[in-house]
Amino acid sequence: MRTKLSQFNFNLPKELVAQYPSDERDQSRLMVVHRQTGKVEHKVFKDLLNYFNDGDVMIFNNTKVFPARLFGQKEKTGAKIEVFLLRELNHDARLWDVLVDPARKIRVGNKLYFEDEHGNDALVAEVVDNTTSRGRTIRFLFDGTDDDFQNELLKLGNTPLPKYIEREPEAVDRERYQTIYAKEIGAVAAPTAGLHFSRELMKRLELKGVNFAELTLHIGLGTFRTIDVEDLSKHKMEAEYFRISAAAAETVNKGLQNHKKVCAVGTTVMRSVETAVSAEHMLKQVEGWTNKFIYPPYEFSIANSMVTNFHLPKSSLLILVSAFGGLDLIMDAYNEAVKEKYRFYSYGDAMLIL
Repeated sequence: MRTKLSQFNFNLPKELVAQYPSDERDQSRLMVVHRQTGKVEHKVFKDLLNYFNDGDVMIFNNTKVFPARLFGQKEKTGAKIEVFLLRELNHDARLWDVLVDPARKIRVGNKLYFEDEHGNDALVAEVVDNTTSRGRTIRFLFDGTDDDFQNELLKLGNTPLPKYIEREPEAVDRERYQTIYAKEIGAVAAPTAGLHFSRELMKRLELKGVNFAELTLHIGLGTFRTIDVEDLSKHKMEAEYFRISAAAAETVNKGLQNHKKVCAVGTTVMRSVETAVSAEHMLKQVEGWTNKFIYPPYEFSIANSMVTNFHLPKSSLLILVSAFGGLDLIMDAYNEAVKEKYRFYSYGDAMLIL
């Protein structure tokens, strides 16, 4: 029996897609779904504390979103262009893979100018190759140090809010579209399940004896790409860089050996740990790229619980969550979430699956 994309469709009213974060990180709503009994509870996110105990493990993705959206103009014509930085290809040569808009106006050899708030050209880039219809490779022409270059990018760039958030980035997004434990710069999207964790909640979990493990997966735009095949076995995910340290693997494996809860905070964590399973069904240290696509039926090896946001219909994220929670149970929970007016997507509410 093949798993079909149409099985992951549901009616999502547009007004339930959250446009702003909750006032406080840990004040968003939390739906708790129990896989064994099918029981569903309605809580507040900080109630998460009540479901974890001494020796349990939470795994976080410590990737940091960089302000990947730049606005500039084309040489000579002055035509306005948007450049979305996808990934750095060559650090020394300052080569980047980007998406450009409007793409038809941007050709190999064109120079692009990016101004600071005073109207001065702070960065200049040259288009050196075409990659896809909207994709280009650009080289930044910058003589300063790496730190100076990074600072210019940080100053000129805008927070890369997903297109489902239908507004311009605001000052609040610099802080709130980032987890409090973000460290490793490299993502163009936030690991949104982690946005609900406040410093106070982390401290209280720590005091309760919950152990934390951190890994890094730099989220790319593939996260948001629509799936266009009905037969999910034919879908290909874009590869994303990830790294799991020996220390993180050790913390997780200790939890597994002691039969504790091991909680993946987010779908990116779940994909990372499932890419790094040893022959003994333990987590191993690894660094590389993953294009793992998880869909039902799937046998999970590492995490036995997960925190996740409410995702869009037919998305790879919802498909992974359904593989973990059970398709019927998760789709029922989603229909209840719509009825109860939970907030969906990046700035929306959360679900804990036990």
